[in-house]
Amino acid sequence: MKMSMFGSRHSPPPPPPPTRAAALVPPAPATGARHTPFSLIGGDVVVTGNLSATVDIHIDGRIDGDLTCASLVQGAESVICGNIVAKAARIAGQVEGSITADNLVIERSARIFGDCRYGTLAVENGAQVEGRFSAQSTIVVPPELAAPEEDYVDEIEGEERYVD
Repeated sequence: MKMSMFGSRHSPPPPPPPTRAAALVPPAPATGARHTPFSLIGGDVVVTGNLSATVDIHIDGRIDGDLTCASLVQGAESVICGNIVAKAARIAGQVEGSITADNLVIERSARIFGDCRYGTLAVENGAQVEGRFSAQSTIVVPPELAAPEEDYVDEIEGEERYVD
């Protein structure tokens, strides 16, 4: 009779393998719901027409139309052919149209062919802009972007805050 060093004659059985049903459960799909933190336009996506969102948008694809959103992050390979209105915009790709943003950041890989109206501006060395810059003390954004929805604000205010 063989005993292990812990006094047991048998090793415990291995855990059962995951069930097939548990392995086939797909991740939750993107719903575009109000509480989704952002929407993503992938590099292989082309949108033809105007696009409007109350959430943040990350664009790696192409937009042929005007874009209105809360916050925009544009990838370096992205192309937007239309006017942009956002509370905050980080531009890294090509834009053919005007940009209006309260907080505008233009990265070194950006190529902008249009005018830029902004509240605050940061431009990285190497960015290309063919247009005029115009500082605005107040940027007029659509009302749906001016303030978050009440239920979303209540949800955020209900969370615990940690202060150092």
